[in-house]
Amino acid sequence: MDDQVFMKEGADKYSLRGMVFTKLREDILSGKYEANEELKEIAIGEELGVSRTPVREALRQLELEGLVKIIPNKGAYVAGISNKDIHDIYMIRSYLEGLCARWACENITEEQIDEIEEVIYLSDFHVKKKHYDQIVELDSKFHELLYAASGSKILGHLLRDYHQYVHSLRKITLSDPERAANSNAEHSAILEAIRLRDKEKAEKLAHEHIIRTISNINNHNLAKD
Repeated sequence: MDDQVFMKEGADKYSLRGMVFTKLREDILSGKYEANEELKEIAIGEELGVSRTPVREALRQLELEGLVKIIPNKGAYVAGISNKDIHDIYMIRSYLEGLCARWACENITEEQIDEIEEVIYLSDFHVKKKHYDQIVELDSKFHELLYAASGSKILGHLLRDYHQYVHSLRKITLSDPERAANSNAEHSAILEAIRLRDKEKAEKLAHEHIIRTISNINNHNLAKD
């Protein structure tokens, strides 16, 4: 295989590295690779249909993010996310999600409100049916729509990154029937505050929504040191 398998004609080397970086990042955060597992350049290159060079470059970039540790003369290994990392991510998210809800009060359209309402309605149905895969998917959709409604590409980009960092943990927390139901009720309250253009309330509710997730994680001892 060669790099053309993973790259459109005319794309440059940086774009290819970016594609490899994005794929590896998703695989690490989704739990495909476990903490301390070796990331072998040749095997990854063969899987993605690229040479070792963009894989090596992507691993170096992941090291800068703290997701990979490279040991000279040994190889690259998954660094994993610690308990403190998870707590920090959720705390940062709590403030950014609050800001997102505040800005959504200024920028959201009626069409976006209708889209979010539909997501909340579908989530309620799947919570009652205990369809946890769909609940997680719809939870992501709710936040994605909220990020878009903020009207800020920069804020949306930051929040998507943090949201992805805790993807595996979110699947666990939302498999708790009580948390899944409460989370969707919180989504509904956030949307209602945004619909009323109540910036302070929307920001407060969005912030508290993420804080409650931290409490849920702590109560169930889901995070590891």
